[in-house]
Amino acid sequence: MKAKSYTTNFAGRTLTIETSKLALQAHGACTVRYGDTVVLATAVMGGIRDGVDFFPLSVEYEERLYAAGKIKGSRWIKREGRPSDDSVLTGRLIDRCIRPLFSKELKNEVQVIVTVLSFDGENDPDVPALIAASTALAMSNIPWGGPLLGARVALCDGTWVVNPTFKQRITAAVELLVSGRDNKLLMVEAEGMEASEAAVYDGIALALKDGQAVINLINDVVKDVGVEKISLASLAPQQDEQEAPESAKEVVEKTQAWLSAHIGNALFGQALASKGDRKAALQQAKAELMEYLEAENIGKDRRKKAAPLFDAFVDAEISRAILEEGKRVDGRSLTDIRPLSAEVPMLPRTHGSALFMRGETQILSIVTLGSPGDEQTLEGLEESTTKRFMHHYNFPPFSVGETGRMTGPGRREIGHGALAEKALRPLIPSKEIFPYTIRLVSEVLGSNGSSSMGSVCGSSLALMDAGVPIPKAVAGIAMGLASNEAAGQYKVLTDLQDLEDGAGGMDFKIAGTKDGITAIQLDTKTSGIPLEVIKQTLEQGRDARLRILEVMDAAIAATRAELSEYAPRIVSFKIDPERIREVIGPGGKIINKIIAETGVQIDIEEDGTVMVTSVHGDDSERAVKWIQDIVREIQVGEVFTGKVSRLFDFGAMVEMLPGKEGMVHVSELAYHHVNQVSDAVNIGDEVTVKVINIDEKGRVNLSIKALLTPPEGYVPPTNSGRPSRSFDRGPRGRKPRF
Repeated sequence: MKAKSYTTNFAGRTLTIETSKLALQAHGACTVRYGDTVVLATAVMGGIRDGVDFFPLSVEYEERLYAAGKIKGSRWIKREGRPSDDSVLTGRLIDRCIRPLFSKELKNEVQVIVTVLSFDGENDPDVPALIAASTALAMSNIPWGGPLLGARVALCDGTWVVNPTFKQRITAAVELLVSGRDNKLLMVEAEGMEASEAAVYDGIALALKDGQAVINLINDVVKDVGVEKISLASLAPQQDEQEAPESAKEVVEKTQAWLSAHIGNALFGQALASKGDRKAALQQAKAELMEYLEAENIGKDRRKKAAPLFDAFVDAEISRAILEEGKRVDGRSLTDIRPLSAEVPMLPRTHGSALFMRGETQILSIVTLGSPGDEQTLEGLEESTTKRFMHHYNFPPFSVGETGRMTGPGRREIGHGALAEKALRPLIPSKEIFPYTIRLVSEVLGSNGSSSMGSVCGSSLALMDAGVPIPKAVAGIAMGLASNEAAGQYKVLTDLQDLEDGAGGMDFKIAGTKDGITAIQLDTKTSGIPLEVIKQTLEQGRDARLRILEVMDAAIAATRAELSEYAPRIVSFKIDPERIREVIGPGGKIINKIIAETGVQIDIEEDGTVMVTSVHGDDSERAVKWIQDIVREIQVGEVFTGKVSRLFDFGAMVEMLPGKEGMVHVSELAYHHVNQVSDAVNIGDEVTVKVINIDEKGRVNLSIKALLTPPEGYVPPTNSGRPSRSFDRGPRGRKPRF
């Protein structure tokens, strides 16, 4: 089949979609090129797995190091291993964009795989990846309501830039990655240096406007090579041959009638203060429904069909109560926040700790401070680099009252941890101000509504408790939505929790300080959120954030003046970069000796910055003096105490400073005549010497005699014109070797 290519101008660069060339057995496949960054996306639909009552969508984003002309740095393993955190985050991002446009009736497995084939170092593959996934699904026979757009915008020097390069993004005041369709928002990721709500809104509107070129291009592809979509009806599981349509209709009608009469009372007829109360009430209601159907002679197999109707009716009733009555299941108004509390410190021996609670969401955050050498090394498509600020998020099953396997972090844990890290990163002091490596861990001890935003609050408090000099606190809040899209009804909810995150809703997480937004993450269960709703959410979210910050400030208003006594101390100073090799020594001999004898950690930057990390101040002082002595310039007249390191016929070598030796000529050992050097000193003897001369080659002449009191009647020798046996000339006029 002949390849087909489609191009458009997107933010001043050519965007090219190519089909009918690669991965021809996939149900939808294409490559997207932007600059010299190229990604391949495939979409395939499988069958229905037995026992699956949800939509099993999986999205995988694969980075291949060959795309950037790199070979894995590990000596033993050269192929790519498990996906990096960045790859996981990009896969989650694509998933959150495309998932809302699938019908909730679809139960077939759908898998989207995006592979980075070429990377130019300027254009981030995530935007082309999102566009490629949208194209592959749109042109396939898979039932899906796209296409959608993907675009990144950044505010650089006061001007909005669409799809900025990596270089432009470094200095951006705010950056957003946006997906949507029909001028409605489906997903946003944002990071800002305390950006205003107005700036964020402007960026979203610009991305939706300029991204329309992407949707137009995908529509051209679909019109030309797209295939007819499979109908959902043909994919639905077949009814039992013995069950007549009238029988199925009877179950639906009786279930809906009972729910209409009883579910409102179960949700709103009693005080349901906790998640457990609401769960128990719904379980009781479901049990009563099944008893009613059994009494109506509905058999066990037929009663099973009532379960999905029950869940859908609960979602619909919660949304109806919010839209029509402004009523929530826990009795709050649409703008109320659940009870808040904050406490610092929590743990006796950690470097910093805090407990933050919002309703039943409970987060314990802990800070650990380390040396610069504890930085994480990152290897990906971009240039290999290091990371000195990390936030990790743990979500054990007991946090939601369940049991489960304890494994490594999953995609959800990685995503939530990265979001909190993004929210806090703009406030973290530079390495020049605070040279520590900082690791935050948020332990979710209870979860009912946005534990990720609770992690932002807890981590901000823990940083202040640890004495990390952040200028102000950071808080986060999750905003929700109840909607009837057909009727154009939308109500924004402050402080989203459990039952409110259903169909027609959104999870709009907003984090920031009192002065602006630092991070946003939005996903939705609608077909798109209008811009006017986005504007209201940003404004309502700011009010909530300020209320949370008041509670946090009451617990700790500013960073502690001193670090914890258990935190390491870092002493930082500069040396001449040309002398770094003297500190390191051949094969690291000198620096390893310092580390072994003092127990410190030593990190040396290329510019000559030396950082000595130690828990004990005495050890640090010893190491700092040792290094400074190695690189110091010795002056004539200085006095040192050192050990005799070598003996010659004409004198002794003394190590006056670590790695620095000087010669004491035999004539400078004493006022009396010394026949043999060993008569005066031996290897290992500790002696005090004075610098009497430094020759043009930097060799140091020392004297013991100069520090002694001359004997009574002593007359200094005079020069008779014969060459003296000095440092410069050994016996018989030969230069000494040492």
